[in-house]
Amino acid sequence: MAGEAQRRSQWPLALSLLAALTGLVVLWFYDWRNGVLIFAGAVGLAGLLRAALTDTAAGLLHVRSRMFDTTFLLLTAAAIAVLGLIIPN
Repeated sequence: MAGEAQRRSQWPLALSLLAALTGLVVLWFYDWRNGVLIFAGAVGLAGLLRAALTDTAAGLLHVRSRMFDTTFLLLTAAAIAVLGLIIPN
């Protein structure tokens, strides 16, 4: 079935979104800095998954070329983490 194969190919995006949602829950209910760092880790995870998986296996993480997607996601993760660490309480 084509629909089932498409759903199975979306696990990288689902995993990244689950990690990002975890970061947002921690940010909202517990500690904002830890939540931001978890969120940055989720974006970094998406970048690493995009770098490691083929275009078809990456599913919706595949937007442009592998190099562009990976670079963009990892730089965004680094920027979020740096901002989360340097902003004072």
